Amino acid sequence: MSTPLPLEARTLDGPRDAVPLLVMHGLLGSQRNWQAHGKALARGRTVHLLDLRNHGASPWSEEMTYPAMAADVLAFAEKRGIERFHLLGHSMGGKVAIATALTEPERVTSVIVADIAPVPYAHDFEELIGALQRLDLAAVDRRAEADAALASQFENAGVRQFLLQNLDFDGQGRAFWKPNLAVLDAEIARITGWPDAYADATYEGPVLAIHGGASPYVDAAGEAAFRRLMPAVAFETLDGAGHWLHAEQPRPFLEAVERFLAD
Repeated sequence: MSTPLPLEARTLDGPRDAVPLLVMHGLLGSQRNWQAHGKALARGRTVHLLDLRNHGASPWSEEMTYPAMAADVLAFAEKRGIERFHLLGHSMGGKVAIATALTEPERVTSVIVADIAPVPYAHDFEELIGALQRLDLAAVDRRAEADAALASQFENAGVRQFLLQNLDFDGQGRAFWKPNLAVLDAEIARITGWPDAYADATYEGPVLAIHGGASPYVDAAGEAAFRRLMPAVAFETLDGAGHWLHAEQPRPFLEAVERFLAD
């Protein structure tokens, strides 16, 4: 395995006598997606909102595997002197949370996984990533111009807003994408897959797998995979929510997370 990358993060200080929480975003996300939730959760503990490799302000790498991403998270905790921690991850970040717990279970107090399971999925992200790669950034001076250019391909304004959080401008006003789109495109099968490396691993600690009732991501096969790897898992459904359950139903999602952490 390659050397772990030094992840960037935003830290929200909370009570120091509580076990801290590490939060991990999904594909094409960043710590910015979790700031509101992080502030709420920091009332009970210190919260670290991570940018995973090839995302946000964290370094780029040609390697985009779950063992490598788990190593990044563990190295982040080691550097910050965090001996034990809770994990919360959505989608790709949920798989990173699972992989981290399976890699060093003795360091993980509990795991919360939002709308994903440790199984491979079919994917259709090439079109989405390709649309971003095809955008003529040389012709973009403002985020509104990028939004207008993407509108013909993504009618949902919320989707465009999420994607455009990945757009930034340098000191000369030139637009650039913060994620490593080329690697994410090349490695999408690994990202949507699940490695054999954890076939014989288990995490015996408490796990909450919370998923949207209108999302197809956690089905019977996904629940069975959870039980094999994480036998103490508890499942909770947010009725009517889709894959972006934390954004669609933020209050019920936070209440579920806080109940679990309190227990």
